[in-house]
Amino acid sequence: MMLKQADDYGGFQMKRLVTLLLTFVVPLALHGIGRRAEAQQVHELKAGPETVAWGYYVSTKQPALRIESGDIVEVTTMLTSSPRRLEGAGIPPDEVQQELRDIYEQVTDRGPGGHILTGPIYVEGAEAGDVLEVRILSIDLNLPYGYNGCSGFLRENCGEQRMRIFRFDTERMIAPFNEEIEIPLRPFFGSMGVAPPPASGRISSNPPWIHAGNMDNKELVAGTVLYIPVHAKGALFQVGDGHAAQGNGEVNQTAIETSLRGRLQFFVHKDRSLEWPRAETPTHFIVMGMDRDLTKATQIAVQEMINFLMDEKGLDQGEAYSLSSIAADLSITELVDGNVGVHMMIAKSLFTGH
Repeated sequence: MMLKQADDYGGFQMKRLVTLLLTFVVPLALHGIGRRAEAQQVHELKAGPETVAWGYYVSTKQPALRIESGDIVEVTTMLTSSPRRLEGAGIPPDEVQQELRDIYEQVTDRGPGGHILTGPIYVEGAEAGDVLEVRILSIDLNLPYGYNGCSGFLRENCGEQRMRIFRFDTERMIAPFNEEIEIPLRPFFGSMGVAPPPASGRISSNPPWIHAGNMDNKELVAGTVLYIPVHAKGALFQVGDGHAAQGNGEVNQTAIETSLRGRLQFFVHKDRSLEWPRAETPTHFIVMGMDRDLTKATQIAVQEMINFLMDEKGLDQGEAYSLSSIAADLSITELVDGNVGVHMMIAKSLFTGH
């Protein structure tokens, strides 16, 4: 009798447990799964007259797209040249993108810079003081050609040919330079940034700054991550200035400029803060500095590396400065965009359990 009562009681308790799971726990779990699935919604944003900002970053621009933190955006960007100039350099009219023609014909709100930037993308929940993480999941060429236009740091060396067209071998991912030289293609977005502080007003797309923008950092290929300090509600991320290949410095003003397709994922971090953009590759941590003066930009980059090693790796100030000198590499990112860029890289392999 006692055994039967115990069995009955045990069965009753099991039924209560099952009921509790079905009533509360399972719905909550499913709700969580639904939230995670929703948080990874995939959006499409194509460059066109209604979805670009021509030559500027500003905190008052109406969004072209609104997304949640965790969402993925499949985006296209336009190269920074006119249909007329491309055709003048030898591109057949039927190879000039119709979207580029439409933008040139219909967008009248332009400048002060020259880049056609897709966006802005409004990320829900992002506020000034947060950090926007941009995961660069993939980047693909969107044209069979690109161009290199000449001006820049020593423009007297340009010669008569001011625009040179490069045809891409997309199977081998190279661009023939001449009969003996082939350029490896490593596409990246030259400009990825958020709205600047509202007090800055409308700023040119040309110089990079605390909002990131026209960094021209060739390390930011597919598989890397960019971290940008947020300065305005929604972050208002914009992307463009596609490059098929570039050397550090970008000394003649341009890379091999082209149109790109990308797949980007966005996360808002409220538990972090940054003064300058940072980045991460599979093998390295990257810090950056930008200023009109090369020395000042370099000082910012070095101090950013010291700060990173202290804040993220637990080194004291002297250790961080020493390791920066012993193991980090300092490079000129670009010299030609008003604010020059300097970045510093340190290998993840130095840190156990990075």
